[in-house]
Amino acid sequence: MQYNFDEVINRKNTDSFKWDFFNDPEGTIPMPVADMDFRSAEPILEALREVTEHGVFGYSVIPEVLRDVFQERLERLYGWKAEKDWQVWIPGLVPAITATCRAIGEIGEGVMTSIPVYHPFHLAPNYVGKKLQTFPMKEVDNRWTFDFEALEKAITSDTKLFMLCNPYNPAGTVFTKEELEQLVTICKKHEIVICSDEIHCDLILDESKKHIPIASLSEEAANMTITLLAPSKTFNIAGLGCSVAVIPNPELRKKFEDAKNGFFPPLTRHSLVAALVAYRDCEDWRLQLVDYLKTNHDFLYQELNGYKGLKMLPLEATYLAWIDAKETGIADIQEKILKAGVRLMNGNVFMGEGFLRLNFACPKSVLEEAVKRIKSVL
Repeated sequence: MQYNFDEVINRKNTDSFKWDFFNDPEGTIPMPVADMDFRSAEPILEALREVTEHGVFGYSVIPEVLRDVFQERLERLYGWKAEKDWQVWIPGLVPAITATCRAIGEIGEGVMTSIPVYHPFHLAPNYVGKKLQTFPMKEVDNRWTFDFEALEKAITSDTKLFMLCNPYNPAGTVFTKEELEQLVTICKKHEIVICSDEIHCDLILDESKKHIPIASLSEEAANMTITLLAPSKTFNIAGLGCSVAVIPNPELRKKFEDAKNGFFPPLTRHSLVAALVAYRDCEDWRLQLVDYLKTNHDFLYQELNGYKGLKMLPLEATYLAWIDAKETGIADIQEKILKAGVRLMNGNVFMGEGFLRLNFACPKSVLEEAVKRIKSVL
């Protein structure tokens, strides 16, 4: 089936966080929040109609077929032979980040992450009485990567958890086998558990790159890792709330289960059916989506990188451009762009001062208009 990603869908007045929360002036193009402005695949929509028509919305259990399909998919796409009993299904990846911070280490101990990074990484530790520790990413060969020397210096005796984002949000890096192995070596040496958020793994834009689940590197890596995955970003079903933690180590799995007990509601049948159908029946939609996102990425990169002080490194994955605006000389550039009719995410949210994050998962015509407005400010 051929899908139409050029269709402009009106999301105003639908209680959309992206389109309605900020109460922006009519005509503003919102590009901060990480969901897509595309209709989900038709098999998902049809399955949700059937669930709704059934008319009874009671509590649900995780269907065995979903466990099977997910297990098969990890091996087929990423070569990871993950056992079914490693799966812990949860109603959201962000709560899982907080649950992991709660599960690993004692009150007052450290949670390490690189910055700039997806903001729940540096908010969650404080929610559960842990101490945030950070070190900077660095630019090498036109891509963002870890500063491993800075990481080693930042680790202390009470660092118990490393929060990894791969592919990286907001810089779009797909970490190599060598980078991941070096991270495992460092964390193993210091007895640090890794929590790996891999929610963007199905959205690889650079065909020369391949996503590698860090837990798939070795038995040693698997035993020290909690991997978080979800169909939400890939298939634009984030609002339904369905994610999964893959935890090979039974001791870590029990700690995670204990940390989430009493906090997480059961998953809804809508979310479970949508996840199953997405993973099982919507690969054609995903491949067409990635091609469309590549086109949008290339247009954005060509138009904005180097334009009057803007700098954007090419993304290897995700639909979230990370744009350095420091050289524009405009201190309040986000506000000026907003006045021109485009809302972007301020990099300060991610501990990345002077940067802007732009979500280009929208129809090409909308992106073209947004770029025109951004350029008008400069």
